[in-house]
Amino acid sequence: MSVTRGRSFVEVICEKYSPENFPYRRGMGIGIHIAFGPQGSPVKARLNLPAILVLDGCGINTAGEETDIAAFCSHVCELDLSNNNLQDWYEISKIVSNLANLTFLNLTSNSLTEARLDSKCAASFSRIQRLVLNNTKVSWETIHTFLQELPRLEELFLCLNDYRTVLLSPCSYPSLRLLHITDNNLTDWAELHKLGQMFPGLDTLILANNPLTSIVDSQETLARLFPNLRSINLHNSGLSSWDDIDKLKAFPKLEEVRLLGIALLQNYSEEERRKLVIARLPSIILLNGSKVAGERIDAERFLIRYYIKQPDDDLPERFFSEMEVLAQEISPLGPHHHTPHPPQAFSARVLQGRL
Repeated sequence: MSVTRGRSFVEVICEKYSPENFPYRRGMGIGIHIAFGPQGSPVKARLNLPAILVLDGCGINTAGEETDIAAFCSHVCELDLSNNNLQDWYEISKIVSNLANLTFLNLTSNSLTEARLDSKCAASFSRIQRLVLNNTKVSWETIHTFLQELPRLEELFLCLNDYRTVLLSPCSYPSLRLLHITDNNLTDWAELHKLGQMFPGLDTLILANNPLTSIVDSQETLARLFPNLRSINLHNSGLSSWDDIDKLKAFPKLEEVRLLGIALLQNYSEEERRKLVIARLPSIILLNGSKVAGERIDAERFLIRYYIKQPDDDLPERFFSEMEVLAQEISPLGPHHHTPHPPQAFSARVLQGRL
């Protein structure tokens, strides 16, 4: 069985972007002009690299000569090294530390399970704002080391890493705006509670394809943990109770929710799913990627009609008070036309008269 020889980063860029394989324009109508991104590298006599550099699946396992990296790649702002053979953070740091303008780094599907990262090495990544570590199996200890040394980090991708738990850091990292942690094995909301503690500035949390069973925190706790959360993706989670959906209302800035493929909604038609969710989440403007504009009143009426068909004994206790408020809001007689009813005496007949 033959063993494929690894290659250096410098070797790959010299091969891929040499004048013979990737010629640049030397005069009018001659060669290939790179039309995207800022100007090419300053060493135009030898190489002309784009500012967005994609070296996916090139067999790279070492950095190569650092002076060459600095000379050819100082202008590079985005680097994709996915599906290579990098297994040593020190080798990766030799590449990154010589890319003075680098803000995006993709290391997807490099085997970094056993790689050890110290603070000095992590500091060479300090300019990174978006970091992709999908399917690298990096440990939470490694992630924490990065977080302590990357003060500008805004987006972190940790998909397909087989995480069952989250290791809580003693520090919080308010710069992080987006966490993409899909396709792991997170089942317990207590683990996601830790994410809220570590990342109070989260705007977007993508949790799709995790078998999450329920949301156990109170609404007060959720509001405190995720005060800035605007978008949450729970596609294909294991949520099976409307109580879990109702708790999403606790996020004070929530505007977008994605809920395709969850167990709770499987027995409803597509129309029922959409209307029931819209009616329960009054602040959202996007559901499963499409705008809610113009649907809310119809959805709220549908929710009331749907539940007045249910026996009172099958309804949650909060239904009566919440539905009475909702009925007043959408009543043709206006929100001030109201006859008080104690919750225990409130029945479907009160609502039927207002629809």
